[in-house]
Formats: sequence, C-alpha cells, structure tokens
Amino acid sequence: MSIPAIELMTALRSGQSTSPRLTWYGPDAERVELSGRVLENWVAKTSNLLQDELDAEPGTRLRLDLPAHWKSVILALAAWQLGMEVVFGDAEADLLATAEPAAGAALGAFDAVVAVALPALAMRWPGELPTGVVDYAAEVRSHGDVFMPHVDPEPSRRAVLTAAGAEHLHGGLLDGFAASHDGGVRLLVPAGDGLETVLARSLGAWRGDGSVVLVHPDVEVTEKLLADERVSAG
Repeated sequence: MSIPAIELMTALRSGQSTSPRLTWYGPDAERVELSGRVLENWVAKTSNLLQDELDAEPGTRLRLDLPAHWKSVILALAAWQLGMEVVFGDAEADLLATAEPAAGAALGAFDAVVAVALPALAMRWPGELPTGVVDYAAEVRSHGDVFMPHVDPEPSRRAVLTAAGAEHLHGGLLDGFAASHDGGVRLLVPAGDGLETVLARSLGAWRGDGSVVLVHPDVEVTEKLLADERVSAG
C-alpha cells in the first residue's frame, strides 16, 4: 500500500532527477548537493539499514536526537518510507539516532542506537563507540540502492509525534505536517529553526516539486549565496 512518503521518493527519483533537491551548507566550508536521484538513493540505503539491520517495520518508533542536518533529514525520510513513526524530545522510542552516543543506562532504553557522524566526509564514527551502537556512516553505504518493504506501510499509522505532542498520520503527512509553499520553490531553510521545522518546510517544498537549501547556523547567508543557489523564498 502506498503512502505519501513513498510517492514522494518516487517523484524525487523520476522528476528532474538530476536537479538539486537538497543542498547543505555546513561549517568548515561544507557544501553537499543531492539531486533527486542521489537523495532517493541515500534514503533507500537508510531504509534498508533500518529494516534489515535493526529490524524496523511499520509502527517502529525512531527518536531523532539530532540537529537539523542533511543526514537527519535523510533518516526521517527513510523512516517514513518504511512506515515508521518519527518522534522528538523525550518521547519513548524503539530506536535512537544521535550525534552524541554515550555509554550508560540511557542507551539501554532503546532496542538499538545509531551513531550519526555529522561531518560531510566522515566515513565512520571518529573514535570508539559503546558496544552495540551502529555506526551509520560506516554501515549505510553497504546497503541496497533500492528499497522494498517487507511489510506494507499503513496510512492510518502515526508518522510524527512532535515535541509538543502533536500527532500526524502517514496518510496526512504531506497535507497536515508539511508546510505550504509555492510550486517549484527554491527554499532557504535555516537549520537553526530546529529539525521539526526543517522537515515540515522541506516536505512542503518537495511536495510542490521544489528544492531546499539548508544552512547551518554558523554559515552566513550572503547575497552571493542566495544568488549562487537561485533561492526564491526563505
């Protein structure tokens, strides 16, 4: 059964697949540009990692303890494509994705923990990880480029539980959670607004066949950046 997240991934892969869909500006002069095809490929690999390595399925809850970043956006899209529920804040969850893994009782509250190294060129976690923690950067590239769910996701399942407690179902992800934008927008999204807001605004841009320029708080948004990226809204 199709859900909006699956339809969105299909559209990103097939419609203007070589055009930029997500561009990231990060610290240390980082610039990462993902076309529709490349973005969908990262999402497929991540969905396969969640499903095949962590036994995730529709209804599994993933807490994103991450800043707004191109990798956290991919993790959210991958979870939604699988039919999972993405939660924020201190909500209970089955799986945790974090940029700050640490040994201790906190990790025991989850079935699995994924450590996400944020530097753009990171091929693995820099240093030792607690036993059992999955290294996202080291593992994701080995997974398949095409995602096939083991269990069909259901539109009636919950897709998002916000930090404020608002709920959004998979069937209404693009109509309820996503923000509204003009069609074809090239949208500037400040990462400092937080991951929930970034995801809502990005989904809204992609729903209208647009694209996103996501900018880290430490990066100055100059007139040159706006012109170079052909930003049309912010």
